[in-house]
Amino acid sequence: MADFIRRLTISILLIGLIPGFAVATNYEPANVSPPKPAREFRGAWIATVANIDWPSSNALSTAAQKAELSALLDRAAQLKLNVVIFQVRPACDALYASELEPWSEFLTGAMGKRPEPYYDPLSFAVEEAHRRGLELHAWFNPFRAGHPSAKSAASENHVSRQHPQWVRHYGKQIWLDPGEKEARDYSLRVVMDVVRRYDIDGVHFDDYFYPYKELNRAGEEMEFPDEASWKKYGVGRKISRDDWRRENVDQFIQGVYNSVKATKPWVKFGVSPFGIWRPGNPPAIKGFDSYEKLYADSKKWLSKGWVDYFAPQLYWAIGSKEQSFPVLLKWWTQQNPKGRLLLPGLDDSKTSSRRRGPDALIWPSAELVNQIQIIRKQTGVCGEIHWNLGTLMRNDNLAEALLRESYAEPALPPPYPWIDSKTPAKPMLTAGAENHSSGNSTGVKATWSFTGPEKPALWIVQTKAAEWKTQILPGAKTSLEWRGAAPELIAVTAVDRNGNCSSPSVLRLRR
Repeated sequence: MADFIRRLTISILLIGLIPGFAVATNYEPANVSPPKPAREFRGAWIATVANIDWPSSNALSTAAQKAELSALLDRAAQLKLNVVIFQVRPACDALYASELEPWSEFLTGAMGKRPEPYYDPLSFAVEEAHRRGLELHAWFNPFRAGHPSAKSAASENHVSRQHPQWVRHYGKQIWLDPGEKEARDYSLRVVMDVVRRYDIDGVHFDDYFYPYKELNRAGEEMEFPDEASWKKYGVGRKISRDDWRRENVDQFIQGVYNSVKATKPWVKFGVSPFGIWRPGNPPAIKGFDSYEKLYADSKKWLSKGWVDYFAPQLYWAIGSKEQSFPVLLKWWTQQNPKGRLLLPGLDDSKTSSRRRGPDALIWPSAELVNQIQIIRKQTGVCGEIHWNLGTLMRNDNLAEALLRESYAEPALPPPYPWIDSKTPAKPMLTAGAENHSSGNSTGVKATWSFTGPEKPALWIVQTKAAEWKTQILPGAKTSLEWRGAAPELIAVTAVDRNGNCSSPSVLRLRR
């Protein structure tokens, strides 16, 4: 009898070693350090102006709009991106419920018309992004008050009708005058209204402050029509008109940064200016002078630390002689004494056959893959932002190349230590055999929970069998199941909204 029991015990132990054969499993705490995942800001813009990315038409139903936006977010998650930058204010209008500005015609076909059946696109976007483990940054155009592609009349509550004294008509553009203090204060109120009411992760501006120069019939650049505000605020001071314009933008950028930090310190503020500050900086660079033409002293904003992340639009090829991608990238790293996140904007649209015109050279997917390799080798750079997510939806070759060559493994967004560097509490982790309705154990289930005051934004879940495998999961996900062979090690780490990581909770298989 004793010999029978001995042979039966050995048989059970051997069965437990057969991969895929489920037996009761127990785990015990282990003092093991799992590998740290990659840290990289992987973003993409979602443009709503002129229906560039979303919605594809301003005549779509609510259901179709939701389906399109969900598909964009699915693609972002599939590519292992971790941030989407969603345009919510194209031209003093709103793709969200606002008491300050009218609904955008790019959403519903007529300015001021709300979606029917009703929903709030920004609330939907935030919820769906977070459900996929993506940050959502709200992208505002602070001073554009009308877009040339607009077809509907301005609604009664649009700023051009409520406060025409702040608005300037400039060529095809309708613009809030940044020289009018009341106009700057108004745009700040719009931004802060969204910060207070929505669970966004960031506030974002692109390169539009003063408009790009419009041309008259003779092909000559026209002066921006801000004589009234210049006489009111600039004349009599020892400052040139151009410097006064730059000062207006400087004050606005600094004011937004300070207001966001005073209200919700964890909300990041990022700006994506034109990629060349001034020609000759560095010496080989030629091209558009954003300091002179847009009155954007973007180098100052970075050097002063008025941003949490800075994304110069480096929309040129690696081999370009006069706008060299690696040369400009390195130069920008040298303008960052505060150590803010530096992450260039990449022009994925140049891989698209939709491009037209004399400069419409189509890039191979390898150009973007190689640019990301350069980014990773350049000290002081923390990731990149893709212009735009619509291109990544349409261009499967590019998406596949990025997933294969650049984004095979997931990455955590970088931390922001100047905002907060407090370590989250170590999560509570349990794991064991999972019993199903048949009564047979068919796998292992791990369950975890947070123990600190704040719910984590993300979880790092790592398992080891032959080698470590890493997953980054949304904060709402608190369990995971493995069928077949049980992992030898399971580790779970909590990640807060600023990218701070807890100590990992680690369990080891005990058979």
